[in-house]
Amino acid sequence: MRLVMVGAGYVGLVSGACFADFGHHVICVDTVEAKIEALKAGKLPIYEPGLEAIVRSNAEAGRLDFTTDLEEAVRDADVVFIAVGTPSRRGDGHADLSYVHAAARQIARAVTGFTVVVTKSTVPVGTGDEVERIIREENPDADIAVASNPEFLREGAAIADFKRPDRIVIGTEDERAIALMKEVYRPLYINESPLFFCERRTSELIKYAGNAFLAMKITFINELADLCEKVGADVQKVAKGIGSDKRIGGKFLHAGPGYGGSCFPKDTLALVKTAQDNESPLRLVETTVAVNDNRKRAMARKVIAACGGEVRGKRIAILGLTFKPNTDDMRESPALTIIQALQDKGAVIAAYDPEGMASARELMPDIAYGQNVYEIAEGADALVLVTEWDEFRALDFRRLKRLVAEPVLIDLRNVYPVHETERHGFRYVGVGRLAGAN
Repeated sequence: MRLVMVGAGYVGLVSGACFADFGHHVICVDTVEAKIEALKAGKLPIYEPGLEAIVRSNAEAGRLDFTTDLEEAVRDADVVFIAVGTPSRRGDGHADLSYVHAAARQIARAVTGFTVVVTKSTVPVGTGDEVERIIREENPDADIAVASNPEFLREGAAIADFKRPDRIVIGTEDERAIALMKEVYRPLYINESPLFFCERRTSELIKYAGNAFLAMKITFINELADLCEKVGADVQKVAKGIGSDKRIGGKFLHAGPGYGGSCFPKDTLALVKTAQDNESPLRLVETTVAVNDNRKRAMARKVIAACGGEVRGKRIAILGLTFKPNTDDMRESPALTIIQALQDKGAVIAAYDPEGMASARELMPDIAYGQNVYEIAEGADALVLVTEWDEFRALDFRRLKRLVAEPVLIDLRNVYPVHETERHGFRYVGVGRLAGAN
């Protein structure tokens, strides 16, 4: 099949490359010429494990192309996916749909023959209706069906998520569109990946509801961690105890500094705004958003308390800058808020991240960066583990003890057993944990 991915960002590039790997011919379109030229040269704008090899092999095989010419790409397409950004709109928190609407107008002018136009971007309920209205207004003769097909990709595990999904949600009641979308995803039948067809608006809400539920789960365990610290309980054991209940499950029950990234912050906020506009407020989600925003600064206060209540002039080494491991994405990362709050109190910050340094330098040019953990640890008054990269899971504490000014580890991801760090002479501060915990 001939597929077009409008938008060569995270969702568009991963989806396009994986579709090409299935044997479809895919054209990724983007308005940024430098990005397209870089992709043609094999240089990716994002870091995602395994993606570079898939892009290269499919480009070499002629199944994956890149262009800035949307109209030429769309002309002979069977299915066109809209995978552009939908950031929070400045001022009111609603999803900014200007890129989606602009893509719809361009697609309308280019389609020939029956074409399924699919919103792959995360969009509020009713966006598909507006996309269809725009296309029919721009080109009354267009033979199209508009469907919703939200993505459920986790950064750092996107290839596996795309090729072995829990479910594939497709929102359309058009029989021709259903037949085409079944053909698009036919290569996944061998994995018995369930295709779930529903109404377009239902599909749009599924994506937001899923992200909001996971965000609430993270926020729930974070608040429980605070309670554990007050009453003398261990949040990791609490999480294991409740997560063993199959109705609850153990995933997303890891206490930490709050969620970040490109999805949860903007999607929870957009869902809140949609609910308020429809006079059906989601109080649990509203509280989740507020608690998560406050949590990141609370983690900075935890660091300050661990340093004796004062960080002015002290060197704080930050281990991990991206919002999660195996990505270079800095969007809404807890590290941004934590570092800013520490700087506000006069701390001197040194930081290291395996993949996020280039992005971090653009956002925080006024902090020191090192080539590895041990470089930034030299002379540090505290080490703060913010992102749980694999290379931070087996630190050489004997070496670190010789380098630091003060042997203090604030482990905001509860990576280490307390006794392991303490036997090397470090004072350990975790999140919701008991002294001496495994």
